[in-house]
Amino acid sequence: MRGGTVRVAIFGLGYVGSVTAACLAHDGHRVFGVDSNTTKVTLLNNGQSPIVEEGMASMIADAVDAGRLTGTDDAAEAVAASDLALVCVGTPSLKNGSIDLSHVRQVIQEIGAALRDRTEPFTVVVRSTVLPGTTRHVVLPLLESRSGKKVGADVDVCFVPEFLREGSAVADYFDPPKTVIGTLEGHAPRAILDLFDGFDAPLIIADLETAELTKYVDNAWHALKVAFANEVGRVARAVGVDGRRVMDLFTEDTKLNISAKYLKPGQAFGGSCLPKDLRALTHHAQGLDLDVPVLASALRSNAAHRQTAFELVTDTGAKRIGLLGLSFKGGTDDVRESPMMDLAERLIGKGYDVRIHDPFVSLSSLLGTNREFLFEQIPHIRGLLVDSIEDIVEHAETIVVGTGHAQFKDALTMRKEGQTVIDLVGIVDGDHRPGEYRGICW
Repeated sequence: MRGGTVRVAIFGLGYVGSVTAACLAHDGHRVFGVDSNTTKVTLLNNGQSPIVEEGMASMIADAVDAGRLTGTDDAAEAVAASDLALVCVGTPSLKNGSIDLSHVRQVIQEIGAALRDRTEPFTVVVRSTVLPGTTRHVVLPLLESRSGKKVGADVDVCFVPEFLREGSAVADYFDPPKTVIGTLEGHAPRAILDLFDGFDAPLIIADLETAELTKYVDNAWHALKVAFANEVGRVARAVGVDGRRVMDLFTEDTKLNISAKYLKPGQAFGGSCLPKDLRALTHHAQGLDLDVPVLASALRSNAAHRQTAFELVTDTGAKRIGLLGLSFKGGTDDVRESPMMDLAERLIGKGYDVRIHDPFVSLSSLLGTNREFLFEQIPHIRGLLVDSIEDIVEHAETIVVGTGHAQFKDALTMRKEGQTVIDLVGIVDGDHRPGEYRGICW
């Protein structure tokens, strides 16, 4: 048993709701499963699982026999007997790809109506998968309207995404990768902590929108991983290689491939390897008459990200621009296919007054194709390079941090009144961002 006993009304006895109900009841909480489908309610009350999932049958049977789990189609009755409601109804796709919130709206109205005469504290937790802003702009106003109560004062509202996979949902519930609690004011109600605290996994308190988006990002990443592996498999098969063996070797690298590396939003990729090798691989796939849209779209996505950086700079309205960083990443003098080279070239071409400082890029020491690339892209580079951050601050109306050199943080403290700093790499964290500071992904 984790935390204190909580009386929970779970709205929706589909996949997420049924698994959550069974697991919470197994943990000793008093659970009411609410669904308008009377067949599901009857199955639950007979000690049977409404879904097929390993481990569910015995947990539900035991919980019903012990009086910890009850099914009902009466929302008001369930709310009256509970301290907390978990909204686990479906959010299916509409024909245009948007999500259908009708079930969420219906349940929130039912909960709101049931809370109108309630005087005891109550917490509403959205567990259905919803887009960022839904809890704040759909759930909260509807709940307040139907209940006549004020969220944050009379009733608490949170968003807690689930990370359950069909076929292993019970195991995933008891051994989650993380627990994310999205809140209005940065702290979770005691009832929520009693439900989800105590697992051997990180417990993360976030704002509502971050928690909502996290669920979508997780699923998008999982889908991308499957698509990526399958594309590699198709290419491997076409060239007579075992794709599974290739991916086995790929996953052996837990420093770069299977890790948090490269998964921080920021600068576009560049350099002498990634763009070149992606082009070669996708070109070869096309020659083999293979369709590899995930691999092919990476370069298009990168180009779109470079365009976003350019627009972020030009939207400031400034004409004098200072660029901190010219190489494709910090700690190197390699400017080949650098996103900062692209940005500098485009700004110069549009008539902006640009100055550039990169402590690793020295015209006297650049050699070979690296030097050739620089002078081919920006023939007048000698007149644009300056020796220090101070020179950039003195010149610029807008300062762009384009590589992760630690000393570039100095520009944030040296900046003058009215200067805008555009950070393309996340040089500082969210607690130390000055005014007129803009990031490409935050």
